[in-house]
Amino acid sequence: MYDSTTLITFITASIVIILAPGPAQALVIARTISEGRNAGIITAIGLNTSIFVHAIAAAIGLSAILATSAVAYTIVKYLGAVYLIYLGIKAFSQQESGKTSASTMVRGSTGPFAKAFITGVLNPKVALFFIAFVPQFVDPRRGLVILQFITLGAILAILDIVYESLLAIFVASMSNRFTQDGKFSVWRQRITGTVLIGLGVRLFFMEKI
Repeated sequence: MYDSTTLITFITASIVIILAPGPAQALVIARTISEGRNAGIITAIGLNTSIFVHAIAAAIGLSAILATSAVAYTIVKYLGAVYLIYLGIKAFSQQESGKTSASTMVRGSTGPFAKAFITGVLNPKVALFFIAFVPQFVDPRRGLVILQFITLGAILAILDIVYESLLAIFVASMSNRFTQDGKFSVWRQRITGTVLIGLGVRLFFMEKI
């Protein structure tokens, strides 16, 4: 479907974009500090699973609406901002004395994925990225356009999942030194809440490019 030059160029550009610090990495780090390595990795998977939604939307033209309609962009932006702020406030309200039971972690194992997925879907910048960047590597002569978008989205998602998972593992290995401290457990919830609210406020005031 793709010649080697096009594929290498896309992968190289994707790696550069992924390595640039951004809200997704901040969210993965916050979740890792708050809920541990697995939650961080699941958050990375959830965020990048949403890429397929944006890839399909871009392929069928829905992303073009966000790119051209100020109203549609603003609605999606505000929904995403409100959701992130809600998660941040919830993190503050869930502060405990410092311990989370294993059963609670098991019951909540699907939570980080769903929250990250919704956050990713409601991020208008990702939609605009797919209509501004990815089409440069799509050629109707190579086959179905929607399949090309999905394939490129999958490559980007896999690369980002690998990077953010390694980031979660690293952050978890550092924070594990403090997990026995009850005060740290409270503070890590505060850190998570602050980061989430900060990301929400940032998205709320973010201008359309």
